[in-house]
Amino acid sequence: MYNSKIIGLGKYLPENVVTNDDLSKIMETNDAWIQERTGIKERRWIKDGTEDTSAVMGAKAAKIAIERSGLAKDDIDFIVFATLSPDYYFPGCGVQIQDMLDMPTIGALDVRNQCSGFVYAISVADQFIKTGMYKNILVIGAEYHSNGLDKTTRGRSVSVIFGDGAGACVLSREEDNNKGILSTHLHSQGKYADKLIVESPSIGHWVPELKEAGDDDTSYFPYMDGQFVFKNAVVRFSEVIMEGLAKNNMQKEDIDMLIPHQANLRIAQFIQKKFGLNDDQVFNNIEKYGNTTAASVIIALTEAWEEGKIKEGDNVVLAAFGSGFTWASAIIKW
Repeated sequence: MYNSKIIGLGKYLPENVVTNDDLSKIMETNDAWIQERTGIKERRWIKDGTEDTSAVMGAKAAKIAIERSGLAKDDIDFIVFATLSPDYYFPGCGVQIQDMLDMPTIGALDVRNQCSGFVYAISVADQFIKTGMYKNILVIGAEYHSNGLDKTTRGRSVSVIFGDGAGACVLSREEDNNKGILSTHLHSQGKYADKLIVESPSIGHWVPELKEAGDDDTSYFPYMDGQFVFKNAVVRFSEVIMEGLAKNNMQKEDIDMLIPHQANLRIAQFIQKKFGLNDDQVFNNIEKYGNTTAASVIIALTEAWEEGKIKEGDNVVLAAFGSGFTWASAIIKW
């Protein structure tokens, strides 16, 4: 069997920067309150009238990743696209990428696992490469949150957290089984699905009902039980990281770089302290971009690599926890 190796990385963020002070003008909140609870200073929100969508941002990030990989678009054998905010209810964004990048009629798969979506997506791609079915796979995480948030005081506990953006990587066949993605670990616990959820549209609450409900129906806005999510996140993050290390006969001290999902800076700091990692061993950028859900890990990974914080031979750990509940990790020998 083969391993898969990341050979190209790319990211794209909308130009429009929304600071905490900007939010204080449209809802009852302030910079100190947001930073204290989340670590976020600003985020990117797509500006009305621009072309950006989840698929468009994904395509922009993908072009950069493919160019950096040294491959041509026609060398890509398959597409995996992770998002909770597709351009359409159906079809998914993967097929839009195939069209936008003018690729051959290759397969395209969408992953709907929210905050852990990108780690799930590279796990899927990794298995296709391991078995020899495909050689080069484009994996994308992208989110357009800002057009689906309750931007009033009523929704401030959620809306201040999320931002828009996209990241992408090219996975390619690696014959050295000591390099590339060494293992991935995926989990879920659906009994807590209602703790972080968008209820509508759904089978029981479809478009006609939404139209009739008017502004009083909040079921189509994100809901989160923040404290419950936080308590579960810190436990599951630790468990799934340790699971990956144990699988590869590694210890905490073997981690060169941890890229956690950018959900809340306090969660990342808790995990950093628990694992005894210094600031150079954990990469966070939530203060600039907020929580970009399925895009957060790949944006952070790309940025860490661009800044020279990941070098050949490093042990890189990706970890995420989010709605579902779902959580996941990946152990990579760079």
